[in-house]
Amino acid sequence: MVQYNPKDWITFIFRFHKSDTFRQLIPMMALIGLYSGGIAYLELEYWKLSEKSYVKNLTLMHTTVGFVLSLLLAYRTNTAYDRWWEGRKQWGALVNNSRNLAIKLSAFLSNENDKYFFKKIIPTYSSVLSKHLMNEEINQMLFDGIELEMDHHKHRPNQIAKVLFQKVNELYKSGTITGEQFYIINSELQSFTDICGACERIKNTPIPYSYSSFIKKFIFFFVMTLPFGFVFSLGYYVIPVVIFIFYVLASLELIAEEIEDPFGNDDNDLPTQKIASNIKKHVEEIL
Repeated sequence: MVQYNPKDWITFIFRFHKSDTFRQLIPMMALIGLYSGGIAYLELEYWKLSEKSYVKNLTLMHTTVGFVLSLLLAYRTNTAYDRWWEGRKQWGALVNNSRNLAIKLSAFLSNENDKYFFKKIIPTYSSVLSKHLMNEEINQMLFDGIELEMDHHKHRPNQIAKVLFQKVNELYKSGTITGEQFYIINSELQSFTDICGACERIKNTPIPYSYSSFIKKFIFFFVMTLPFGFVFSLGYYVIPVVIFIFYVLASLELIAEEIEDPFGNDDNDLPTQKIASNIKKHVEEIL
């Protein structure tokens, strides 16, 4: 995730980060510029369509269609950001629940071996969940004497949750913790799987294809007709105007595409690995 100072306007204006949409759109912007220049040249030198009144109404059409397109893009961006923010809230809940579980276990347990086990296994869940959401392979993890065999054919976070619950159940059966204490920490144990399920729902349920495809086609045909509508009043200045309009509209769509799946390696995705590292640090401090 890109770290920045939101108050530094100058940096935003004149710095083009590698994730900036301007860099991604340069080839298409060049093609749009050539296309607009070609249309402007043909119209001004040969076609003379500006003399026909019905062609001038294209400007009114662009105004109306542009308003509809802006509403669609606003909804598209808001929907994508909601998915990004929902993912961040789930990982925030994972941080809090990991801390709460560690705090309660530190009070319940007196055996250092048991504390050591949970000091290693609780952060493991967040680390495995991060890799699971990014589709990274995990076969085996070693933690100073604690060996966890990871079957990549099975659901990896569930394997960690199972080991965690089995250990708590063993402590209950041996009388190390009471039934009331078992009940107290059960909500944190259950929340791990709930959070995993919520993150998987976000990741595995993309924006419907027909909706995303329609917006891209809408933007493309809208921009392709812009030179015909504005060349009468702008002349060759229609070239930078069309390029700028395309940049704005396409950038909104690219931003929405990037943040609608917040679990990945894109620059604006959630820093789940960093959050997992913080969970490890906090749990080890507590236990």
